Amino acid sequence: MPPVSSKTIAATAAVLIVALVAGCGDSDNGTGSRSKPAPAVADFPAADGRSLEQVLISASNGQQGAVVAPAAAMFYVGTNRFPFGVFTAGQEQITDAQVAIYAAPGKGAKGPALGPFPARIEDLTTKPAFRAKTTSDDPSAAQVAYVSDIPLERPGPWAFGALIKSGDSYQYSLLPTPHPVGEYPPPRVGQKAPVVHTPTVGEVSNISEIDTRVPPDDMHSDDLADVLGRKPVVLLFATPALCLSRVCGPVTDEAAQVKQVFGDRVAFIHQEVYNNNQINDGPRPQMTAYGLSTEPWLFVIDRTGKVSSVLQGPFGVQELEAAVQKVA
Repeated sequence: MPPVSSKTIAATAAVLIVALVAGCGDSDNGTGSRSKPAPAVADFPAADGRSLEQVLISASNGQQGAVVAPAAAMFYVGTNRFPFGVFTAGQEQITDAQVAIYAAPGKGAKGPALGPFPARIEDLTTKPAFRAKTTSDDPSAAQVAYVSDIPLERPGPWAFGALIKSGDSYQYSLLPTPHPVGEYPPPRVGQKAPVVHTPTVGEVSNISEIDTRVPPDDMHSDDLADVLGRKPVVLLFATPALCLSRVCGPVTDEAAQVKQVFGDRVAFIHQEVYNNNQINDGPRPQMTAYGLSTEPWLFVIDRTGKVSSVLQGPFGVQELEAAVQKVA
């Protein structure tokens, strides 16, 4: 999202785009068969007081491997969901790697490392009935995401690296640096969700004015301002046709699939990102109200109007279902 991304991540924008460009492959029909639990912590070397650089180089004998790139840019002080992609040098997504993230406070890789934080794999594909033309026609649409949970207990810059396990050996990857930890404007879990109006299908002459998905989804019946605090809400900020990350299409499909399970109890709202669905026209006011400068984001809000879960970047059907079940 060049018009709304901050200068902090401008230098990593190209890498982030590559990081979410998945290789082609056959669908698993939305069964979640690509999802895998995280490998054991014991499968990766402990930091043992060494620097991030020392951990990565020692374990891998200096051998670089797959490209590991973050799929989120903003983190708060505390334990964060850290999504990322794993790719070959040719930018093809690797969907079954064993990976652990290491983190170190400060700039560069000289700080004391924390970790390992092994990553689970989340399947991003849906059942065929919920796969939009926008997604199926895009050979680069993302199919999996890796997710680690990382405690970031100090504000300021952090460095991140990864070890990729292959048999009894490892290869390493240094990750692009996101925003400094603590620079996190969006509402967090437990906070009140901002009250904003979201456009509905009855307010426009053509639904394409408020939905770039082809075909349009059915998540434009409720205005957030009308339902917030009255019933649970799933609020998705995504632009399937304009999303540079190639993630908005798949996650919108996922939300449409999960809506079929919970839609009678939970309001599902898809909010587009750009004014007039034109990148050069800048972010819509709803994006600004929620402090967002990247996409996609999903907020699960309970019936009291408080944020229950936040999913920044890519997420899987099973991950979304678990989040919605908490409020349904």
